[in-house]
Amino acid sequence: MFLFQVFNMLFAAPPKEEESKYDLSLYKRGDLLEVPRTLFTHFGIYLGDDRVAHLIPDILPALTKNKARIGQMVTNNRLILGVVTKTASVRVDSILDFAYGSEILINHMDAVCKQPPLDGDEVARRAEKLQGSVTYSLLWYNCEHFVMYCRYGMAISYQTYQFCTAVRKVVCSRLCAYLTALFGVLGLCYGGCVAPCTLLLTVLASFTIWMAA
Repeated sequence: MFLFQVFNMLFAAPPKEEESKYDLSLYKRGDLLEVPRTLFTHFGIYLGDDRVAHLIPDILPALTKNKARIGQMVTNNRLILGVVTKTASVRVDSILDFAYGSEILINHMDAVCKQPPLDGDEVARRAEKLQGSVTYSLLWYNCEHFVMYCRYGMAISYQTYQFCTAVRKVVCSRLCAYLTALFGVLGLCYGGCVAPCTLLLTVLASFTIWMAA
C-alpha cells in the first residue's frame, strides 16, 4: 500500500485547477488564516496577492526534485506520509490550495493569545524568511508553532497543549493506576518467576501514576 501511494504521487495526473471561491479582499498582509480540518486545524500567514505561507508535512520533496510536481497542492496522502517521516516545508500556496475547500477564519487567535500581534508587514516578512525545508514534529513544531512565532513572537501551539493535557488526564488517572497495578499482579501470579527489578518497576509505575492522579 505504501509503494502504491508513492507511485501514485509521482506519476498520477495533476489535479484540475478549480475556480477560487474565496474573496481576496477579506485578507490583509500578515493576517493569520485558520482552516478547520477533521482532526486538527491548519494555519497559515497571508502574504498578499493570493499567497499564503504555511508549514505543511509533505513527503514528495524527499522522493523527487521535480519542482512542478512538488509545487502542486499537497494531498492528504502526501501530508500523512510527511507526518510519519517528519518531512515538511514552509511553502507558499494560493488561498484555494491552502484552504483545501474549507472555510477560513481570520485572526481568530488574536482573541486567544495574550500577546498582541506584530505589525502585518513584520509578520509576513518573518513567514517569508522561514520558507524552505524543516523537520516536522506533530507535538513540538507544527503549523501552529510557525504562525504563532510569525504573528506573536512565540512558537507555541494550543492544539498541542490541549492534546497533552487530555493524554495526561487519561494516563495520570486513578483508573490507570488501578489497571497498572492489576496487570502487574496478574503478571506476577501467572508469569512464573519474576525478577526483583520487574516487581520494583511495577510497584513504582503504579505508585507514580497514583500520586500524579
